[in-house]
Amino acid sequence: MFANQYPHFQKGRILKREMLENLRDYPRDFLDLYFKDYSNGIITGVNVLIAETSLIITQGIVKYNDHLYILHSDYELPYHATGHETMVKIKFAEEVNELDFTSFTTQIVLDDSVEMAKNELELGRFKLKPGAQLRSQHVDFHDLATEYNTVNFIHCQYAGVLKSTCHPIILQFFARELLKNRPSNAYDIAFALQCLNHDRVQRDVIDFYVSNRLGLEDQAYTNVQIHKYLSRILVEAKGGSRQAGQTLGRPKRMIVD
Repeated sequence: MFANQYPHFQKGRILKREMLENLRDYPRDFLDLYFKDYSNGIITGVNVLIAETSLIITQGIVKYNDHLYILHSDYELPYHATGHETMVKIKFAEEVNELDFTSFTTQIVLDDSVEMAKNELELGRFKLKPGAQLRSQHVDFHDLATEYNTVNFIHCQYAGVLKSTCHPIILQFFARELLKNRPSNAYDIAFALQCLNHDRVQRDVIDFYVSNRLGLEDQAYTNVQIHKYLSRILVEAKGGSRQAGQTLGRPKRMIVD
């Protein structure tokens, strides 16, 4: 049955093992249950910011193999220009059992290999030219895919229900630019508002929007494909070209003489 039990710490009472176990297990059980159906990926936070000579990985939570990993404070990672694509990765170590603890640990590293191992999670990538300055603040939606000197979040694995989804930075940029053009298409309005109103948009919703909005075959799209198709929708919205699914927008009137 459902229950909610908490210990009483009062003067004169014996401190029991069960009371301490209750304090230990409750927050862990809550988080595990809340995110039980989520895929591997970023749960919250873990943003990549740029300092003068280092990356700042902000505190946050990620999930890997049914375990939640918490970064309690910002982590500083030195970087330098190589001219080659460099990935910011979390590497997950094997479980370690000791007398007092079972530990699940990680390393945050920069890696020139763009291949992802099974025990790795990408936080972003960049190509920095010697003498150039790296940036993580983007000008617009298309700038998210800029090849050089800019942190790219398109490939990030953001946790979603059963499937990973796109980083909220990608979707929020898209939604803001789309709404600036006052779209009349019902798909555009509904999707853009959802992107702005939620901390994540589930993968099936994104795939459904892209395929129906552009009249494409129903399928699972990659992050790169999603960015490409969302870019196409923005070009249409800004250029005023005919939009797929237009009949779902404002009704058009025909005047017969």
